[in-house]
Amino acid sequence: MLTERQQKILECIIKEYTRKANPVGSTSILEGYGFSFSPATIRMEMAILEKRGYLYQPHTSAGRIPTDKGYRYFIGSLMGNQELSRRDQFLIQEELLKLRVKNLKLVRTMARLLGALSHNLAISGIIEDKEYFQSGIKGLLSQPEFSKNVDEICRTVEILDYLDQNVEKLMAKLGKGEMTILVGRENPLVKGKECSVIVSRCQFADGENGILAIMGPKRMEYAKNVSLVKYVVELLKKGRS
Repeated sequence: MLTERQQKILECIIKEYTRKANPVGSTSILEGYGFSFSPATIRMEMAILEKRGYLYQPHTSAGRIPTDKGYRYFIGSLMGNQELSRRDQFLIQEELLKLRVKNLKLVRTMARLLGALSHNLAISGIIEDKEYFQSGIKGLLSQPEFSKNVDEICRTVEILDYLDQNVEKLMAKLGKGEMTILVGRENPLVKGKECSVIVSRCQFADGENGILAIMGPKRMEYAKNVSLVKYVVELLKKGRS
């Protein structure tokens, strides 16, 4: 169990790493988040978090980076809910509601919208027909994690070659639940460890079952992307009522 101070430090490190994609040091935390205790105290707590597996230090002189365990704790205990901006709500409503009867066009539009708004890879589809679409691979590969990592790029692009099989892997991870978040090594789509995926079931106006997913780097904006997926799922539910 983490103390309240450790939780706050972990939360701030994840937020800072999400913004800058660079290892986070005690000075950045102290200056950026207004803690009242000393840099030495922050360094001590960061060392404890590292020892317990929530952070790791890529180089001796570098700051810390969240681990899969750190992200998992953040998602489960610290993230909270984030309301989707009115702008994003309007864009989604404008595009989806006018197409809700035309399922294939709607599925393509969902992938395009979620990819554009999340700046990550989005996947959507109709499960019964095995009609799947993706959008946003350019946005995903433009992230710093991929800038000098050719192997990671190749592993990620392979997703597009086997989209049907990969959607089946996601459905298996979903089980009976409506939404799940798969962090790093939990993600069945990529053999590497740098990407997480948010995946949810959805249902169209005529009752056909669908799937929505957003895949991005582990430091993705989880709360925002969860709210994007939830919002689309809710719009589709309203379209059936």
